[in-house]
Amino acid sequence: MRSPNVAVVGATGLVGQEMVRVLEQRSFPVNTMHLFASDRSAGKRVYFKREPVEVRELKSSAFDSIDLALISAGADISRQYSPLLAKAGAVVVDNSAAFRMEPWVPLVVPEVNPGDIGHHKGIIANPNCSTIQMV
Repeated sequence: MRSPNVAVVGATGLVGQEMVRVLEQRSFPVNTMHLFASDRSAGKRVYFKREPVEVRELKSSAFDSIDLALISAGADISRQYSPLLAKAGAVVVDNSAAFRMEPWVPLVVPEVNPGDIGHHKGIIANPNCSTIQMV
């Protein structure tokens, strides 16, 4: 089985940068890393595994090769792009509040209910940072 093509949406924000760092620190298998952000950040470079990766403007035309998308760009962006990523075949892990209360989206804290990941329909939500700490 090949490693997934991974996208980080909101890659130049604090949480997005940390997502990239954690993927690298944990040696998460990545075939191709795709970094997306707003048009203001397009063209910047973020290092992943000591290689520069160019940040691209978030546009749905680039979603056809994404297997896993980690999104931390706010609820409005997530509502707009998560369904498009899922429809294109990606599994989306959303860090915003956009889907947390949707009954068809599992709300997952890996240390608490990891089995719920298996019930996703393309989008997985996680609670906010303070809730994760409490549970």
